[in-house]
Amino acid sequence: MILAITLSKLLIGVAIAAAALTAGVGVLKNHKSWLMTYLQNFCGALFIFSGWVKAVDPLGTAYKMEQYFGEFTSTFEGTWMSFIAPIFPWLANYVTSFSVFMIVLEIVLGIMLILGMRSKLTSWLFLGIVAFFTFLTGFTYLTGYVPADVNFFSFGSWGPYVESNMKVTDCGCFGDFLKLKPKVSFFKDVFLMIPALYFVFKHKDMHQLFNGKIRTGLLSLTTVGLLIYCFSNFVWDIPGKDFRPFKKGVDVAGTLAAEKEAAGNVQVVAYKLTNKATGVVTELPYADFMKKYKDYPKEDWEYDQIKSEPAIEATKISDFALESVDGKDMTDAVLSDPKYSFMIVSYKLKYDEQYEKIMVNDTVFVTDTIMTPDTTYVTQKVASVNQREAKQTKYIWDTDFQKNYREKINPLAAAAEKDGFDVYAIVGGAGPATIDEFRHATQTAFPFYMADDILLKTIVRSNPGVVLLKDGKIIDKWHHKQLPSYAEIKQLMK
Repeated sequence: MILAITLSKLLIGVAIAAAALTAGVGVLKNHKSWLMTYLQNFCGALFIFSGWVKAVDPLGTAYKMEQYFGEFTSTFEGTWMSFIAPIFPWLANYVTSFSVFMIVLEIVLGIMLILGMRSKLTSWLFLGIVAFFTFLTGFTYLTGYVPADVNFFSFGSWGPYVESNMKVTDCGCFGDFLKLKPKVSFFKDVFLMIPALYFVFKHKDMHQLFNGKIRTGLLSLTTVGLLIYCFSNFVWDIPGKDFRPFKKGVDVAGTLAAEKEAAGNVQVVAYKLTNKATGVVTELPYADFMKKYKDYPKEDWEYDQIKSEPAIEATKISDFALESVDGKDMTDAVLSDPKYSFMIVSYKLKYDEQYEKIMVNDTVFVTDTIMTPDTTYVTQKVASVNQREAKQTKYIWDTDFQKNYREKINPLAAAAEKDGFDVYAIVGGAGPATIDEFRHATQTAFPFYMADDILLKTIVRSNPGVVLLKDGKIIDKWHHKQLPSYAEIKQLMK
């Protein structure tokens, strides 16, 4: 409900801005259609805003596209369209570039609509991007009808809509600024198809502002500025505006405890029962179900619990969990540290693998039993030693990534540890053996912990990034290219 109200407020704001722009166009310039002018301004303003909240954090859109590509891969594999599946892992290699392109295109299209620039091209581009968004959100929404063990294209096996069945739970239409449920996003995009088609068929009625040279100049400057702005939010620095749960000043420890308590207090209020043979759905309050559950045997009925809403909506902070390389839970130890501590975050250790052939010895032992008048004992001796060929993994570490640890992270860690502060790295997607190889390659002395890579991507948009914590609160965080000296950071710790 909160999300729906927030979306409503956003759309009202866009509608008011569009009305103001339309009034301005009507006063300053003759135009053919008030409806066309209003729709140009409404859709243009919506696209500019939608693109801007993503331009603040282009990596967020890139990570969302990775999720989509992963789901598309698994969806097409094992079907008659399996030849399409390899396309998506290939696209994932360029997902960041694709993200920047889509964000800039969205904002540029919004500007072109408001200016009335190249009406026919703009109309078709707008239709294309809306159709693309509709496909993404429609796929996500419809996966809610697909049980976990059923392929999307097995339409006959679809069941009732279950929100937890959805593979991608948020479309990312407004980045982390506004989380929309896929169903809401899908119907929003379906609604936008109406003006998109109207633009295509009636593009000659579009208003135009300024002359051609001014429009071209404005668009060129805007495009260059947008590219620089997008890059500044992940290539050179972390986003200047943080809409994510792990922003500066957040009490991670307190929020985690509150969200867990809220989740623990959720109660089952009813059961939704689906007949496996007929598809008939029956919903019973919890008390009635407890009295009648024997009338609904599990071999004939599927059970779905309907739970009360938690007092606090869960965020990604609920997934905050750290584990040492030997399997110990380090979450509480990190979040309860009363001193300042430095968390080095790397969602991925950057490397390539090579496999070397090596010879290993296989030793065969023989056992011999020796009996004496006083005792009996068993001895072993080598019968033979045979060599065999085996593969050994060789890690080729990314030069720049390794250099960041050697020349930036390690000196900071050494200075902090000298003053008695804890320093630890958290990495995703790597096992103990890989971590051990990396520590040797970079000569890092501080401990390494493991966590979910998506969690780490959410904490800081840098690989590696540095987070300063105290009492489970985020004091500050930095991109590795903007990492201050320890002396400068120490000023924050007074």
